[in-house]
Amino acid sequence: MIMLQPSLAAQDSRAVVYNIVSNIRPMDNLEREHIDATLAWIKSGVPIFRIQKPNVPNKHLVSYFVLFDEEAEKVLLVDHKNAIAWLPTGGHIDIDEHPKDAAIRECFEELGVNAEFWSDEPLFLTSTMTTGLTAGHTDVSLWYVIKGNQLEKYRFDTKEFNAIKWFSFDEIPYDNSDPHMKRFIEKLKAELH
Repeated sequence: MIMLQPSLAAQDSRAVVYNIVSNIRPMDNLEREHIDATLAWIKSGVPIFRIQKPNVPNKHLVSYFVLFDEEAEKVLLVDHKNAIAWLPTGGHIDIDEHPKDAAIRECFEELGVNAEFWSDEPLFLTSTMTTGLTAGHTDVSLWYVIKGNQLEKYRFDTKEFNAIKWFSFDEIPYDNSDPHMKRFIEKLKAELH
């Protein structure tokens, strides 16, 4: 059964997202810059949720969720059709949706599994200009980590992805992935020790 947070009122959703972002411990100066800029963006009052595909408003929230097999130290990435890159699974946060609920919803939609969080809070935050077929807008991404198992067969959304694949940390195609993937992996590795 999928357990979601209570619906957020419009005035509360901004405060909830602000609190989530402010509680992320930055791993480096770049993440600190992304967090500070995101907090200022949220406080500015401009729309933070996508209201129309692919890019209205031109900057909006995303929940990434990285399936992680801790024992094997592998992550699951998807060969994303629009981005033309190997990315974590995830998607845009709906209007007034709790970011964790977006990860839960997307996990079920994209992989057909109920999310079991490795950590209840996002591990990482990035602000990235998109590439690929829908290039040119900015995704502010909250990176959640979800428990996975490389031995399980996951079905995946073939409309969005060409393939899915487990990668050990040293096998990830960093040159054809999210530009912050290497930093995310470094932060994840630091959390393991």
